[in-house]
Amino acid sequence: MKQGIHPEYVECTVKCSCGNTFTTRSTKSELKVDICNVCHPFYTGQQRFVDTGGRVQRFADKFGSAKEQVAAREAAKKAERAAKAAEIEAAKKAEREAKAAAKAKRAEEFAKKAAAEAEKAAEIEAATAAAEAVEAPAEAEVEAAAE
Repeated sequence: MKQGIHPEYVECTVKCSCGNTFTTRSTKSELKVDICNVCHPFYTGQQRFVDTGGRVQRFADKFGSAKEQVAAREAAKKAERAAKAAEIEAAKKAEREAKAAAKAKRAEEFAKKAAAEAEKAAEIEAATAAAEAVEAPAEAEVEAAAE
């Protein structure tokens, strides 16, 4: 055994809150405990409410209203989910409206382009008809001269 590493044991008096005292050996000379073999429910066979230093009251204060806190927390989560769903729905609606606006703009541009092409085609047809009208009498003169 190594020297100087072991604690020094002394006679210890253990005092329980029920009034029982007994002696044993420990590194401390006196111990105070809340429950011992004389008053412990396992050894006595009687159910006893042991509230050491208001621990039960502190527990009740801390967790007694846990149902209310859980209900409030769930309500907050539900409201948050509803707000998020509403936000997502609003974003989808805005996206649909933007797509519809873009589609209407493309349709308007297509209509303008079609109208411009139709006008151009009408001008070309009118020019062709005018050219044919000018050529027709000239052809008639050429045919008459050839006969």
